[in-house]
Amino acid sequence: MLTFHIITLFPEVISAYAGASILGRAQREKKIKVKTYTPRDFSGGDIYVRVDGKPYGGGPGMVMQALPILKAVAKARGKKKNVKAYILSPQGKQFTNAMAKMIAEKYTDVILVAGRYEGIDARVKKILRAEEISTGPYVLTGGELPALAIVDATARQIDGVLGKDESREETRAASAEVYTRPEVLAYAGKKYKVPKILLSGHHKNIEAWREKRDVRKNNVGL
Repeated sequence: MLTFHIITLFPEVISAYAGASILGRAQREKKIKVKTYTPRDFSGGDIYVRVDGKPYGGGPGMVMQALPILKAVAKARGKKKNVKAYILSPQGKQFTNAMAKMIAEKYTDVILVAGRYEGIDARVKKILRAEEISTGPYVLTGGELPALAIVDATARQIDGVLGKDESREETRAASAEVYTRPEVLAYAGKKYKVPKILLSGHHKNIEAWREKRDVRKNNVGL
């Protein structure tokens, strides 16, 4: 079973998504586990549970302190040996489906450190020898959404999580255009029909039609 350990200031964000739908079912069936750890629990007795500080050298915002994060990671790591640690960062290596497959096949435990504010004290990366990873060329207010994207993309690589292996789009032609009933949709005075090829019953032609609209070729992924 693959266990995701997420270091976050907002565990409720993680549990809300990871406990629902396919990920929730995968946890109930013990195919994956998603655990959260908040640095505030390791703030060293600070009465304000403070885990951030002003950046050295000046500048706006606050920086997450190293020690609470390091202690949270140590708690998550325990005595486990087959563990990989990542820090979510806009400057990190681009996360891909190939990486998701590698993680699912290689590790039993994955630690994802979700930063906030202006970022994480750089000494965390140095001490943990963690790899920085990014889910895209954009900046978010925190690392929780990217962490969940990694959990989602990786979990679906595990046999049985999707129910059927053929449900995994990357193993088949997955058109960006999909249709369901009714065959003719009447809306705002117009009629919209399902493409005839999908009604033909000719599986080879249907597969060719889908291949031309493959989501992978159009750089689309859900």
